[in-house]
Amino acid sequence: MSTSANTFTELYGRAPEGEWAAPGRVNLIGEHTDYNDGFVLPIALPQTVRARAARRTDGVLRLWSAQGGGPVTELRVADLAPGAVPGWAGYPGGVVWALREAGYRVDGADLRLDSDVPSGAGLSSSAALECVVAAAYNDLYGLGLSAPELALLAQRAENAFVGVPCGIMDQMAAMCCRPGAALFLDSRDLTIRQVPIDLAAAGLALLVLDTRVKHDLGDGAYAALRSGCEKAAAVLGLPALRSLDAAGLPAALTRLPAELQPLVRHVVSENARVQAAVAALEAGDPAALGPILTAGHASLRDDYRVSCPETDLAVEAALAAGAYGARMTGGGFGGSVIALVDATAADRVAAAV
Repeated sequence: MSTSANTFTELYGRAPEGEWAAPGRVNLIGEHTDYNDGFVLPIALPQTVRARAARRTDGVLRLWSAQGGGPVTELRVADLAPGAVPGWAGYPGGVVWALREAGYRVDGADLRLDSDVPSGAGLSSSAALECVVAAAYNDLYGLGLSAPELALLAQRAENAFVGVPCGIMDQMAAMCCRPGAALFLDSRDLTIRQVPIDLAAAGLALLVLDTRVKHDLGDGAYAALRSGCEKAAAVLGLPALRSLDAAGLPAALTRLPAELQPLVRHVVSENARVQAAVAALEAGDPAALGPILTAGHASLRDDYRVSCPETDLAVEAALAAGAYGARMTGGGFGGSVIALVDATAADRVAAAV
């Protein structure tokens, strides 16, 4: 993994104007709640997507990825349009398109990209890629946008340009997470609270276990889940499922067709789990996260049905080996599992999985 400046110079014949980074994320709890205006609780990973960049004034966007290899991809900024850029280049291209669509007068750039965030592992490598490009453009062109504003533009790139109807969590995590804290995000109004988390001080560790089952949130399954939630909210006369709490859930379920009931049950219970997790951390009891994680996995497996045999097996193996709790993290259909363990048992639990 090269990060040397002369690699940029070799590619583009000049020095970069700067370097930017955006992290991948692990979502502790709060899955499929963000597009329902709900609560989420992600943390940043040490793994990042990095960009070295320099402005251009000729309407050309040039992209090169250390992971993709191959020749430099060249795009005309004026020709950027939803669906027009296949593959990974659609993410940075979509950010530039979203900026221009929002009225910002930005031109092209030369970008050299490098990443150690695993792709397809449910750790938000795509949002990190979008956000690092948004951050670079913000500085290169002096836009003066805030971190939440950049996150919203990156989300628009993924929704409207790439075609994945994701919520705002991943982009907000990449832009707003801080070291030593979990990001308690209210997806309805984008208010955030940095909740201190120090697992090491409690003798704990969080394992992130890549099942190697690749997920593709653009294949329609994710969109169908979001559509189901929106239909349920409409039937109930709610702006979003966030407006339904646990007390009102039993009555609400009687008003819904059978196929929508499990989706609503998951979203309502998951919002409650996020709030319980925040309370545990603020009370200085991170080990209490364990049962919350495990309950969240059961809900994703049985109600939302976005798990798979490999993630279920990883969760079961971690629990059998002594984990306090475990669950799949990310959009589902593969990806990664997290397990909360005693730090001294981390190697043993990982080996068991």
